[in-house]
Amino acid sequence: MIKNKLVAVALAGAMVLSGCASTPNGGGSDGLYARPIGGAPVTANPTPYSEALVCLANYARSQGVRSPRIAVGRLTDYTGRASLEGGAAVTQGASLMAISAFAKAGIRLVERFDTSVSELELRYANNSLIQDETGSQRMIHAGSVPGSDYHLVGGITELNYNIRSSGVDVLAGERTNGDPTGIFNRRQWVMNIGLDLRLNDTQTMETVDVISYQKQIVGREVSAGLFAFWDANVIDISGGGRSLEPVQLAVRSVIERAVLEISSQLYGLDPAAACSFNDPIGGGLTNTTGGIAAQSNYGSRETSNVQIRESVDRGHQRRDDSVRSYIRGRYN
Repeated sequence: MIKNKLVAVALAGAMVLSGCASTPNGGGSDGLYARPIGGAPVTANPTPYSEALVCLANYARSQGVRSPRIAVGRLTDYTGRASLEGGAAVTQGASLMAISAFAKAGIRLVERFDTSVSELELRYANNSLIQDETGSQRMIHAGSVPGSDYHLVGGITELNYNIRSSGVDVLAGERTNGDPTGIFNRRQWVMNIGLDLRLNDTQTMETVDVISYQKQIVGREVSAGLFAFWDANVIDISGGGRSLEPVQLAVRSVIERAVLEISSQLYGLDPAAACSFNDPIGGGLTNTTGGIAAQSNYGSRETSNVQIRESVDRGHQRRDDSVRSYIRGRYN
């Protein structure tokens, strides 16, 4: 009797679900078959190093320091990892991430990544086909396009799956068939991505800085279940969850860490000092440079200390005390 009731309940549930899944032939009155679920608001997309970049920008602005002009070239995916169904395993937009990171740091940028529109407009203007707002022909003037002082190139060079994995499986229950049996599984695995960037002097093509960073990514999976016989029926209940640190966010984090080191050299400033200064809006600092452009440390060939760059705490909003003490420049 109980078995027949369970079968009837299962059939009724299946019919209800099939009715919910069906769609009207002509759509709704507003022309929509269904409305999307969700509705989470759009939020900022910071990394643990975004706050340090904003600190650096505010400090340079308060001191009247201007950076050299930077152009971002193609930061290519060199890992070669791809699948037939999912495509490339690593983001193909690393250059866009680097541009966003330099913007957070307040670095002056010139477009070199996608110049198709500018080149087309220049061609139209050269053929007397473009007019400005006054209705007159747009003129082409020599030296109207600012050049870059340095340009960034490189790429994502490592994607290593399953550097280490661990897990535990537990099965507990009595030997008799009528007693319930419990199952518990736990898995954890670690992978990593690596990045190699170089900064070149645009005029001389001299490589003035090279940065190589990697970040490890962790994933976890937990599941539990209960299996038992109830009279002539079988009960099987299970549940669990799986989470993986976003791989593309890890790429953005590595890029922002590299851009932080490069930007500090472009400004000739120390990121640690930049994030511990007084609030510039409150007037704790005075302009000591008179708005003169910064003397980049690259010009004097004094690059950052290698040991300082290897510190995992440097510029991290949850590990670097200098960053945590600064509130106004948080990137929220």
